[in-house]
Amino acid sequence: MLFPPQQRIVTIEDAAELKLSHDNLIALEARPANAEGKGQITIRELLINALRMRPDRIIVGECRGAEALDMLQAMNTGHEGSLTTLHANSAREALQRLEVMVLMAGFEIPLLAIRQQIVAAIDVIVHIKRTSMGQRVVHEISEVVGVDANVIQLNRMFYHDGEQLVETGVISAWT
Repeated sequence: MLFPPQQRIVTIEDAAELKLSHDNLIALEARPANAEGKGQITIRELLINALRMRPDRIIVGECRGAEALDMLQAMNTGHEGSLTTLHANSAREALQRLEVMVLMAGFEIPLLAIRQQIVAAIDVIVHIKRTSMGQRVVHEISEVVGVDANVIQLNRMFYHDGEQLVETGVISAWT
């Protein structure tokens, strides 16, 4: 709701779950192959085609594989404010999963180059965890600040102490 109406938003999902109300929204949905093995449209293909639609922001419903490379490329070519979700046990592990997904694209890309692309594309990781009661809570918010000694550096800004989200006191690199 906070995206300006003149900004074009493209959502890309395996199964349409996002219900966004925006005047300049294009919702794309992947499609499996039919019984004859034809007609499949992958998230990766949708991402490539979305770039031709002049999006200001791209939202990938869930990143699961090789499309991670295309998503990072899109985020690093003027589509700031884009976002995706992925499953991981922590903010740090989300970065590791993202690296593996980029490697799944099948290109011989050095790990340092992948990490530099991740750092250039991603500003913040919001880790959501399911409690023992089945409720989802924001468990951690970390900002991505760079690569040092070939390791992506994170500033943990907030964490859930079991009752509420608490500031760590770490000063943001953005300021």
